[in-house]
Amino acid sequence: MSNRKNIAILGSTGSIGTQALDVIREQDNHFNVDVLTSYNNASLLIKQAEEFRPAAVVIVNEEKADTVRAALRDLKIKVYSGKDALAEVVEMPSVDLVLTALVGYAGLKPTLHAIRAGKDIALANKETLVVAGELVTELAREENVSIYPVDSEHSAIFQCLVGEKHNPVEKIYLTASGGPFRGKDRNFLTTVRKEQALKHPNWDMGAKITIDSASLMNKGLEMIEARWLFGLEPNQIDVIVHPQSIIHSIVQFEDGSMKAQMGLPDMKLPIQYALGYPKRLKSTFARFDFMRYPSFTFEQADTGTFRNLALATEAMIKGGNMPCIINAANEIAVAAFLEDRIGFLEMSDMIEDCMQKITFVNHPTYEDYVTTDQETRRRAQV
Repeated sequence: MSNRKNIAILGSTGSIGTQALDVIREQDNHFNVDVLTSYNNASLLIKQAEEFRPAAVVIVNEEKADTVRAALRDLKIKVYSGKDALAEVVEMPSVDLVLTALVGYAGLKPTLHAIRAGKDIALANKETLVVAGELVTELAREENVSIYPVDSEHSAIFQCLVGEKHNPVEKIYLTASGGPFRGKDRNFLTTVRKEQALKHPNWDMGAKITIDSASLMNKGLEMIEARWLFGLEPNQIDVIVHPQSIIHSIVQFEDGSMKAQMGLPDMKLPIQYALGYPKRLKSTFARFDFMRYPSFTFEQADTGTFRNLALATEAMIKGGNMPCIINAANEIAVAAFLEDRIGFLEMSDMIEDCMQKITFVNHPTYEDYVTTDQETRRRAQV
């Protein structure tokens, strides 16, 4: 038991966080939960803490702190509250690995603090690298910290690169399911509602990432994340639609050979791989059956209809703080769409407006990212 990794889960009550706890339940001889955090879901955080008995929990919403403290008073679990506490608990000496499963920009600050504290990162928060990829990856190199990707596509690339350290990558292909509106035109998209957009054909995810998948912004953000994770140039990254969601991504090497990672669409597998790396831990996950998938198909992504992918590609090429701009604008746009304040296609309009109007910084500092994020959110409010 002394060899178990102590895991801090930032965002334990969300989709990735709860699935990570499913993995840890099955692999409790390999992992121990040291920290759990939630922004607002005090009731689920309390249940998780009662089951896993971490050393500490964080409830970001300070209005619910007393409720959590009262519930956990007899369990000798330290209870912290507020956004700053997220950045503090990851520095605890007992933590071996931090799973960043927060949604959006909120993941950046605690991830930076964890890296500075020398903690390895299992990264499920793509926005951390979208917003500040150069800063984050440079800091990780300086601190000799490993970043293990949790997104299924980046986990696939990571797995394909194991054993290929000295073989240069020519290109990578990130696969996309196409979302619930694959094949639809702009006329159709003018009338879609959130209830339709939240019905993903293959994956069970949180609301924000599901909307991003429907608009193909998720794939655009993944392109930017991949650039920094794997040290690639924009022209080495492509997106291909693969409706079956079995091939999770592909690496093409300089000799023309290609490697792909395959599996059923289940986030628990990449979560477990990131937590357990370099070991592949035996699991009870469902196994792929070739007879249920007699054929795989591939299509070109429709960037004319789904403009978010084109906008994200433009931001990746331009660099600087432009990815930070699109991330902040997209977070506001998705929230507005989920609240029925704007239409599906208007999300792209809002993002493009911010790209044109917000001050561009070619070589941003951390403070520049903070300013850019704040400025963009003010501009994007409707």
